[in-house]
Amino acid sequence: MAVTDSPPATPLAALKARLAALFGGSNEASLTNRLAGTIFLIRVVSAGLAYGAQILLARWMGGSDYGIYVYVWTWVLLLGSMLDFGISASAQKIIPEYRARGELDRLRGFLSGSRWGTLAASSVVSLLLALLVWALAPLIGDATVVPLYLGCLTLPAFVVANTQDGIARSHDWMRLGLMPQFIIRQALIIGFTAGLFVLGFELGAVAAMAASCAAVWIAMLGQMIALNRRLAGHVPPGPRAYDVRGWLATSLPILLVESFYLLLSYTDVLVLQQFSTPEEVGIYYAVVKTLALVSFIHYAMSATTAHRFTEYNAAGDKVRLAAYVRHAIVWTFWPSLVATLALLALGEPLLWLFGPQFTSGYGIMFVAAIGLMVRAAIGPVERLLNMLGHQHVCALAYALAFAVNLALCLILVPRFGGYGAAAATSAALTFETVMLFWIVRKRLGLHVLAFGSKG
Repeated sequence: MAVTDSPPATPLAALKARLAALFGGSNEASLTNRLAGTIFLIRVVSAGLAYGAQILLARWMGGSDYGIYVYVWTWVLLLGSMLDFGISASAQKIIPEYRARGELDRLRGFLSGSRWGTLAASSVVSLLLALLVWALAPLIGDATVVPLYLGCLTLPAFVVANTQDGIARSHDWMRLGLMPQFIIRQALIIGFTAGLFVLGFELGAVAAMAASCAAVWIAMLGQMIALNRRLAGHVPPGPRAYDVRGWLATSLPILLVESFYLLLSYTDVLVLQQFSTPEEVGIYYAVVKTLALVSFIHYAMSATTAHRFTEYNAAGDKVRLAAYVRHAIVWTFWPSLVATLALLALGEPLLWLFGPQFTSGYGIMFVAAIGLMVRAAIGPVERLLNMLGHQHVCALAYALAFAVNLALCLILVPRFGGYGAAAATSAALTFETVMLFWIVRKRLGLHVLAFGSKG
């Protein structure tokens, strides 16, 4: 009998086979990779649009107006991510639990009530913030007051969009959850500001914030219409039950975690604003936006895995949970490492796109990258703790990390400027990572480091 050897696989064929194994299968790992890949691609396209928008705004507006815009937009991002009271994150715990228990009346109530509730609450808070701006106007400065008013007007739509994002991701509708916020919104900001520029209007901080406000509202309303249509075909009609107390009991501890993480993320920019010029704030923000690709990888895996942590824990499948956690960590760290090295290699020409003066922030990138890489080494374990009922201790870890960041920023920023802000944030992220690693090891008995012994 003649025996014929199969021809050796070409490198291209081997690559295709490898990618098919990673992304083309029907198992949980392949599904997670596909969903995380979808999220990451959306965030990468979004990053390109946002990066382009920031470059155009920096060149069109000038350093001072751009610094004011960055300052106000940072407040919108910070407060807008907190004013949903943790609902956007807790949706990934509440929705799977309602489905597992067959409580469709409560599910229908949550899908509707969570959005109307966050809209009402954020509108009230926005009005109070606008009154605060009015009262403090003499101290704030004329150039910043109107952009802050527009920031207050932006907040309710931003909050509802976050809530809808959490609902969509809980159903694995990643594109519906993310594209309105990260693609459509950015495209609208570019279109509106470019239109103003072409028409000859002065593109200052007021015009840029007005364009951003309109973009947020339009993207949110479009997402709401699409989400309602999708839910109508997925959830059968029937009575609604509104367990608001139960929602808040789950959401508020998660809100603590999210709030301290957001404070940790934005403290550097807000403190830098108090001790540096708007131009230096703009340069530092350009550095942060350039390194954003690394954070997107962490975000993509967190958004994909959170509700599955809940499902496996509710089913009592500890082996499956541990394997899934390990997969999430590995696929957070190694892509983050590759992305970090690439961004550091290309950092100077990327910063030059903002303007020649922005290349002075290149050295800051190396300092800021340290914290991002340390954090990536344990993957999305904060979501693991939140979904498994350890929100309070996770919030404590973030609170301590925020305190470390704030203290170091106040010490280092007045003397070292952007370098001090980056060093303070990297040190705080390292402290946070050590705390979370220890908590998961002690409470869950899991090894949550991308490398090293599992024992």
